[in-house]
Amino acid sequence: MVTSGIPDVLVIGAGVAGLTTAVRLTEARLSVRVLAERPPLETTSAVAGASWGPYLVSDPRVSHWSEQTRLTLEKIAEDPLSGVRLIRGTEASPRQVEPPLWVRGVSDFAPCLPAELPPGYVCGWRYTIPLVDMPRYLGYLTRRLAAAGVVVESGRVDSFDELRGAARVLVNCTGLGARRLVPDDQLFPTRGQLVIVDNPGIVSFFQDNAEQEELTYVLPHRDEVVLGGCALLSESVEPDDATTEAILARCVAIEPLLRHATVRAVRVGLRPSRPRVRLGWADHDGVPVLHNYGHGGSGLTLSWGCADEVYNLCGLQ
Repeated sequence: MVTSGIPDVLVIGAGVAGLTTAVRLTEARLSVRVLAERPPLETTSAVAGASWGPYLVSDPRVSHWSEQTRLTLEKIAEDPLSGVRLIRGTEASPRQVEPPLWVRGVSDFAPCLPAELPPGYVCGWRYTIPLVDMPRYLGYLTRRLAAAGVVVESGRVDSFDELRGAARVLVNCTGLGARRLVPDDQLFPTRGQLVIVDNPGIVSFFQDNAEQEELTYVLPHRDEVVLGGCALLSESVEPDDATTEAILARCVAIEPLLRHATVRAVRVGLRPSRPRVRLGWADHDGVPVLHNYGHGGSGLTLSWGCADEVYNLCGLQ
């Protein structure tokens, strides 16, 4: 930790990537500032599902990052106030596929018998994963930062030049905002919509193994269930009634208990998609920046693994 007035690191962005990175660096005894245009509960991360598992992301480093994150989330789940719980459930596919390599590392992974699958699915597997109540979890990360004396500062950054000399290391965790800030024309929004309903007694999750426009998942939390979803190339963050009805119909077909569940809310977010996660150094008109964005639908899933990599790349140990 430096003793001058300049912090070791300035993290830009307060979604799950930014907060996790800040926690990792702060708890490694680096001095950290966090600057964000939007507070944590107004970020895309706050409206995520969210279950652990790589989704809508392509990068050869994903398996390592996601495994590191799962192990960390399993420990965090021991804190009942964290918003993280370990839930067993089913992932299924409407076509014959091999389970992805990342799921085989889960200790209780087991193939499903045909009789255990919902209608329309031909193969599947059961396993236990971290399931995360994102608003509560973002609050948990914020509290961990606050315990170290770090608060999320409000402010818009229009260029990295504005932050020249503001810290020994600048870390860019702005998600979709990197399109404008970097700028990065490889970054694009993938729209997601989900429906929150009262929990009628569901205790296990279901999700289909698909990366297509229509997704089906049932993610139970203590008193509510998150239902989804979709993956559309769109900038709109307005809820679509037809999408809501389609999500409800698909989820009721999987779990009839949901038929009369009261809808609490509809949430829409834009996933920061990119052909490959951007995690590494770049020079911006003489200002070195360590980028950590473009996680697609896997912001939570990659968060701790990517934060570890940022720490290693910082060179401030």
